[in-house]
Order: sequence, then structure tokens, then C-alpha cells
Amino acid sequence: MRLEPLRRADLRRCAELERELFAGDDPWTEAAFAAELDWGHHYLAARDGDELVGYAGLALLGRPGDREAEVHTIAVAPGHQRRGVGRDLLRALLERADAEGADVFLEVRTDNAAAIALYEAHGFTTTGLRKRYYQPSGADAYSMRRPAHAAATPGEDTP
Repeated sequence: MRLEPLRRADLRRCAELERELFAGDDPWTEAAFAAELDWGHHYLAARDGDELVGYAGLALLGRPGDREAEVHTIAVAPGHQRRGVGRDLLRALLERADAEGADVFLEVRTDNAAAIALYEAHGFTTTGLRKRYYQPSGADAYSMRRPAHAAATPGEDTP
């Protein structure tokens, strides 16, 4: 499996995965993904050979030196879940946020125990509850935050 920048040619597959994974809510369309790329947000593709098996997106907000980041999405095809793809995508997003010195925010369904555990294992804590956040299902979401981690300077050991 390899990670690389998401390409416009991937957007149809992203929309297919959205419909499969998030059918009970409001799955993103190709146009929604295109708008994310047009805004210059940081999107990654996870590939197994030539097959797109996951994707993730991060928005960096604010000016350099005063940044915040939002995880907009992380999704993994059902046949590739529980293999570390989501973890690798999240880590790559966090590396980008860390390079900017940005706190990272996200929302996650309260019933998505696997995602919550993944986020907590990477330093996120729950900061609030958004009632009926996901539509049309009406599912609640936790708001989570991970403080900025300074990027290590070259040659510096990291814990």
C-alpha cells in the first residue's frame, strides 16, 4: 500500500466509496471532492497497486504561524479495513498538520468506536458533542481535538 496525493481521476472512485460507506448520511459527490481540491486542501489517496482503497483530507486554516487544521474525511474501502490503511492516512495528515504547528480538529460519529479509538491513540481528546450532526440519519458526533505537535528539527530525536 502506498500514499500519494489524490488526483482528479480518483474522484469518481471516492464518490463510489462515499455512497457505499456513508449511505445513511450525506455522501460526498465528485463535485464535492473537486471543490475540496480546488480550495487547495491536502488530500491523500491510499493505493493497493492501482486500486484506490482509501482517501483522507485535511484543511489548513489561518496564516502561517497561526494555523488550525480540520480532518474533513478519512475513508477506507470495506475490504481493506482493519489493515492499518486508516491509521496510515491519519498519520500522514497529522504529519502535515505538525509541519504547520497546527492544532487538529475533527468530528466523528459517537457510534464509531473503531475511529474514536484510533483518534484517541493519536492524541485526540473529546471536546464536545454535536447532536444530530450527521444528516439525514441524525447521528450525533463527538468533536475532538489534538494539540499541535512541533515538527522535529533535522537530527533531533523524537520520542
